[in-house]
Amino acid sequence: MTNLKDIASLPTLAQELRERIIEVVATRGGHLGASLGVVELTIALHYVFNTPDDVLVWDVGHQCYAHKILTGRDTDFAQLRERNGLSGFPKREESVYDAFGTGHSSTSISAVLGMAIASALEGNTSRHHIAVIGDASIGSGMAFEALNHAGSTQANMLIILNDNTMGIDPTTGALKDYFQLLRAHYNDTFFNNLHISYQGVVDGHNLPELINALEAQKQLRGVRLLHVLTTKGKGFAQAEKEQTTFHSPAIFDKLTGHPLPASRTSLPKFQEVVGQTLSELMSLNPKIVAISPAMCSGSGLSSLQKTFPERVIDVGIAEQHAVTLAAGLATRGYLPYCVIYSTFLQRAYDQLIHDVALQNLPVVFCIDRAGIVGEDGATHHGVFDMAFLRPIPNLLIAAPRNAAALRNLLYTAQQPLPHPIAIRYPRGYAPDTDWQLPLQAVAIGKGEQLKEGTEIAVLSIGAIAQEVAAEIARTPQPERFAHYDARFLKPIDEEMLHHLFSNYKQVIAVEEGSIGGLGSAVSEFAALHRYTTPLLSIYLPDQFIPHGKSETLRKEFLNISQLNNL
Repeated sequence: MTNLKDIASLPTLAQELRERIIEVVATRGGHLGASLGVVELTIALHYVFNTPDDVLVWDVGHQCYAHKILTGRDTDFAQLRERNGLSGFPKREESVYDAFGTGHSSTSISAVLGMAIASALEGNTSRHHIAVIGDASIGSGMAFEALNHAGSTQANMLIILNDNTMGIDPTTGALKDYFQLLRAHYNDTFFNNLHISYQGVVDGHNLPELINALEAQKQLRGVRLLHVLTTKGKGFAQAEKEQTTFHSPAIFDKLTGHPLPASRTSLPKFQEVVGQTLSELMSLNPKIVAISPAMCSGSGLSSLQKTFPERVIDVGIAEQHAVTLAAGLATRGYLPYCVIYSTFLQRAYDQLIHDVALQNLPVVFCIDRAGIVGEDGATHHGVFDMAFLRPIPNLLIAAPRNAAALRNLLYTAQQPLPHPIAIRYPRGYAPDTDWQLPLQAVAIGKGEQLKEGTEIAVLSIGAIAQEVAAEIARTPQPERFAHYDARFLKPIDEEMLHHLFSNYKQVIAVEEGSIGGLGSAVSEFAALHRYTTPLLSIYLPDQFIPHGKSETLRKEFLNISQLNNL
């Protein structure tokens, strides 16, 4: 790789970085567009500032690939997002250059402000503290909270506003219109009135202009913001043209950008089932509204948004607002389906409890990416939701095992129900092709027997049922194992549990989640009713699950194969 400190060779270095990123992501997937868009900015930041002593934090972290390559990880970059390979996000234990671990949005300003205050307390007035945040992320409430605080301090910090008009999907909200005015050289009032010195606009792909602007910022002190314009996917024609698709593409031809043939399947994605079923329901029920916190394309709502533009609301990266907005709609007789990734629902826990469950409002939470999600790793696995949702009063919790079950739960939720409901489902493909059947209501709190058996009852919840069934079939005596689908975590089917503990020699609870979910609920039931039937709970261990292929992680951390030892 070309020398970073030779200013004449920096354009060559930028080209080399783009080629390396494209070469690796084309063969294994990853966050392409965001990383291509900040190549020049990454070079300029490392050229001007004395990292890692000068602190550099990448908000969200989608755009960190050039940063990783420049900071001694070029060789390891070939194993990006593999088990035991480089993380796709900044990670403190991976490098001293990764000052703060990211993965969720809008944390960088708060973190960097904390670091700047720490330096001031230590008497260090020369260290620079830099947060790189996108125009979509800065619209989040947490970023506003940090800006509000930062403007009241004397902290030495520089906020780089990486303005590319995109998150995963195009940026939404009024703030994007304000940034458009700034791009047209309108005088800033917002940031300056917060006592944050605004400078802009800088071409984020012009290295001399970037370096000059950063060198000028290096001579200043206090809280500053530098407005930089970039193009997501810069330097790769298909990524610039199809920015949403190339945010995180599947494998593709590195020269043309055309997707490479994948193994063909007629199976539907769970996300497609949600989008298509909601389209049917919204056609029949004018009170249904869908809400997404900036994840319409990922959650299968893009077509729905085109069909019902007034009733599909993309609130931007604002999970707390999304949940309370849903609560407000519910008070006026509407039925909101709040479609949100499990890992991002963590950010709206108080709103879920205080604004929805406490008031017993009929909000439907479609919890996408529940369970292990694969290469995005610990920041994105949806493994805690069953445990953190189960203690909440008034909340129903369901987990369909396949597309047909998901479809019927979505239909049941608009009957309407007397309580809010959480419906959790995984990333990826459902196991059934014949799922577009007439809609049927599901009995709340009732499980289902999937297979008869003579000695051992296996109770699973959610899509892990398919792997459980396959593992039972591989045992030496599969006829010993009965298999049940809990379907509901809350209320759990107590009649079914009485039957299991009374009629089998052993009960096994299997879930793709942390302790505190199905196994804990079954254990509490058994203790309450003084059952002595042996109970084995199979769940994920008490640790953050790393990145890697989902099937690899399940084998390593869930270990359903222990059924063979019984």
